Amino acid sequence: QVQLVESGGGLVQPGGSLRLSCASSRSIFSFTSMGWYRQAPGRQRESVAYFTSAQTPNYADAVKGRFTISTDTSQNTLYLQMNSLKPDDTAVYYCNAKRAYGDYWGQGTQVTVST
Repeated sequence: QVQLVESGGGLVQPGGSLRLSCASSRSIFSFTSMGWYRQAPGRQRESVAYFTSAQTPNYADAVKGRFTISTDTSQNTLYLQMNSLKPDDTAVYYCNAKRAYGDYWGQGTQVTVST
């Protein structure tokens, strides 16, 4: 069983920053990919940023240059540094990890960008 626990969401003004964390109960090396998704009200869940097994980062066009995905392998933790936040970034952010025989999700953390 894999558990993913997100933290770090909150309310921030436009132009501000937040860092999301996702703590995994399993070694992140056990996953074929690991990343962040988000879902805004009335919209489908979308990919934000992810690592493939080659540890190559991939970003959605909407966040390129503003968001950075990273890992701390010693803590089995995935991060998402979000800078220059916009109101359109408001969503519930989910951590995701994939194996050949499983697809795992965290419970989500709310990010609200507003004045």
